[in-house]
Amino acid sequence: MPITAVSDDFDQLFRRNWLAMVRLAGLLVDDVATAEDVAQDAFVAFQRRRTTVRTPDAELAYLRTCVINGARSVLRRRAVARRHLVSVSDSTAQTLVTAEVLAAPEDSELLIAVRSLPRRQREVLVLRYWLDLAHADVARLLGVSESTAKSTASRALDALEALMKEPR
Repeated sequence: MPITAVSDDFDQLFRRNWLAMVRLAGLLVDDVATAEDVAQDAFVAFQRRRTTVRTPDAELAYLRTCVINGARSVLRRRAVARRHLVSVSDSTAQTLVTAEVLAAPEDSELLIAVRSLPRRQREVLVLRYWLDLAHADVARLLGVSESTAKSTASRALDALEALMKEPR
């Protein structure tokens, strides 16, 4: 295959999926700059491994997996840094995703509630309802059984409902 064809395919994949990968990362890591870094790293990793990824569905699944794993790494590094820092203000630690990445500004209350969920529940909700993936796909991406993905989604929805009913 000529180099230009591979390059063109990658360019198209990048253009079609860049914003979606940034949004996915943004929902998991809470700030645009880090979300863009995570998405960029996912595309770099994909470019290195693209000869082993054969179908468009596999390409997208690989990118999503890279974004999820990248977001997890970022969150782990943040947790370690927070344990070792004496004073970090809440406003710095909890930077919200800007309107550029969000679907609509009125979603901010819901996003704040989603961010307060445990990591696994947040990941399942984002993959299942924001990306509209089937439970089987969510399970495969997160490396859990389908029943675990379903029960985690159910618990997350219950927790989210309770959080949204709380008076502010």
